[in-house]
Amino acid sequence: MAITRVTIDAFLKLGAQYPIFDVRSPSEYSHAHIPGALSLPLFSDEERKWVGTAYKQESKQKAIKIGLKYFGTNMVQLVEQVETILKKLPANLSPDIILVHCWRGGMRSAGVAWLLDLYGFKVYTLAGGYKIYRTWVLEQFNKPYPIEIVGGYTGSGKTEVLKELKQRGQQVIDLEALANHKGSAFGNMGEPEQPTQEQFENLLAKELVLANNTIWMEDESQRIGKVNIPTTLFKQMRTKRVLFMDIAFEERLNHILKTYGKFEKEKLVNAIIRIKKRLGGLETKTAINFLLEDDIQGCFTILLKYYDRVYTAGSQKRDNPHELIYKIPCNKVNALVNAIQLIEITAS
Repeated sequence: MAITRVTIDAFLKLGAQYPIFDVRSPSEYSHAHIPGALSLPLFSDEERKWVGTAYKQESKQKAIKIGLKYFGTNMVQLVEQVETILKKLPANLSPDIILVHCWRGGMRSAGVAWLLDLYGFKVYTLAGGYKIYRTWVLEQFNKPYPIEIVGGYTGSGKTEVLKELKQRGQQVIDLEALANHKGSAFGNMGEPEQPTQEQFENLLAKELVLANNTIWMEDESQRIGKVNIPTTLFKQMRTKRVLFMDIAFEERLNHILKTYGKFEKEKLVNAIIRIKKRLGGLETKTAINFLLEDDIQGCFTILLKYYDRVYTAGSQKRDNPHELIYKIPCNKVNALVNAIQLIEITAS
């Protein structure tokens, strides 16, 4: 079989059907990778370091010799890893077709592709490697998209509404789910570790390119925990209309109590301290005292009023907030009812 070198668009199209093997080092893969790609490192982090040092300090030929030494001892293991993974694929996929890439589409992917081709696999490699993939990712954020923004004060159940919209066949990009963070000082509670900025962008680009109709997103600040919505996409989001679910304070407070009231007091106190500067010393002290005295409602009443002010301030930073924000009266924090109402409004 012959090794076929393909463009990024062809590579990703094939990758939707067949396994992608990332032959960069474990730390490179851990930092960020093509979503769905499987780690098949040609070199360990330490081995990659030695090869790179030899390349810089001695010569390309010396680096290749060192690399071949490591490669030779790993050949059987690499083939067996691929075989094990392919056995787990659905029966309708060809077990003989695989995709391979490294950083620049150079020697690492060429070496692994040669080995797997020799063994009998049909191998596709990515021209330009992961580096060209990152160029493709960043390009996605510059494109125009038909976006509908779901707005509402904290506690309006915006995330639950997005889930309900998706259940009803709408195309949704849940930015907080991609970021593993709910966007506030309390947003990391109950969430797994956040991805790196680079991996967040990779995940987001994949979601954008899959969309072929109106995309529903939540009204977010640019920063979500430790990651940021890419600036060009965020600027585009800020030009879109916001369907603002106008829900009474008490309704939202009850929803917040159910969501965050279950967490340990220590974690809640730490989160409150993180916003002390903006919340104010007196309000911070009062909120923490309420919490320590088991008055969860009193504590979150203070916090919810603070986040209402923050949301209002953020909303007014749009170029035409009065023209873009459409208030929609909602009686309850009810994902099903409110999602249907949003769909009906956009349909009309």
